[in-house]
Amino acid sequence: MSVLPSRFIYLCLHFLVLYFQLQESQQTTADFRFYIENHTRNPDDLSRKQVRIYQLYSRTTGKHVQILGKKVNANGDDGGKYALLVVETETFGSHIRIKGKESEHYICMNEKGKIVGRPDGRKQECVFVEEFLENNYTALVSAKYKGWYLGFNRKGRPKKGSRTTQRQQEVHFMKRQPKGRPDPLEEFRFTTVTKRTRRARRLKPNSKKN
Repeated sequence: MSVLPSRFIYLCLHFLVLYFQLQESQQTTADFRFYIENHTRNPDDLSRKQVRIYQLYSRTTGKHVQILGKKVNANGDDGGKYALLVVETETFGSHIRIKGKESEHYICMNEKGKIVGRPDGRKQECVFVEEFLENNYTALVSAKYKGWYLGFNRKGRPKKGSRTTQRQQEVHFMKRQPKGRPDPLEEFRFTTVTKRTRRARRLKPNSKKN
């Protein structure tokens, strides 16, 4: 008769341990989600882990985004000094800041949806979120004004964010390496091995001995 109560007590303790472990894991998950959301909404200098330099090719104009100072357009030539962009990528999400390497101004979007260049890019108006599209293009939506995209018309002039949607070609861009710089993918290309290359490899040691 004493076996049943001991088993019952053991089962109760076991379930209590499982319950507390489950509560602890849920709390940890909630805290981690809050940490990510907090750092995504309020990024700081410590969040910036990656800096890249490339060009943004505009699907509409066939040229590149360039920052001339306060003015921004999509009429830059391939390899032009004002078309070289320093892109600061933050740790959480695809939040980026885009700065002109020559002008040292950031692309920003004000409350009216107007695209302007500013020397200080720490405000949320200068943060954009990358959206990767199925057609291999990239769209950049404002992190502060939801649904407002960086876009340019056929003349290369900026479009107001309130008049843009993701489906418009005016907001589609493609990342490109500056003219004259090697493609980073070149380092990862493999040599095709054929019967001729195998034969050449076998003959190389013999030719050295002779």
